[in-house]
Amino acid sequence: MTTLTINGTIHEVNAPDDMPLLWVLRDLVGLTGTKFGCGIAQCGACTVHLDGAAVRSCVLPVAAVVGKKITTIEAVGETPAGRKVQEAWRTLDVVQCGYCQSGQVMSAASLLATNPNPSDADIDTAMSGNICRCGTYNRIRAAIKHAAKEA
Repeated sequence: MTTLTINGTIHEVNAPDDMPLLWVLRDLVGLTGTKFGCGIAQCGACTVHLDGAAVRSCVLPVAAVVGKKITTIEAVGETPAGRKVQEAWRTLDVVQCGYCQSGQVMSAASLLATNPNPSDADIDTAMSGNICRCGTYNRIRAAIKHAAKEA
């Protein structure tokens, strides 16, 4: 058994050490907001926070996260930065198909938690690993700037 702290709750899971965190979250814990996109940490759909930092859960073995605080899209709104990002996403109607958006929100919230007034270059760097097939990049950037002003 592996003990994980996910969204402030302790979970005991029966998972092999090399099982990706994404599948632990989705299949064993039942938190399906984190999405599978590519499986090689290139698209960002599987982004979660590990001790506050945005990480790709599709390639992160569960053994590597024991003792760390895991936050998923289901609970990011409980953080000040996460709440502001989610509000900005709704206000500016960022979402189109929505599939990548949990990862986009997680990356944006991590950025604003550490840098409350990001430049365009900061936003580009933080969001560079998140792909949106619908091309909502301009709305994503505008929402991040809006959330930063609201913080």
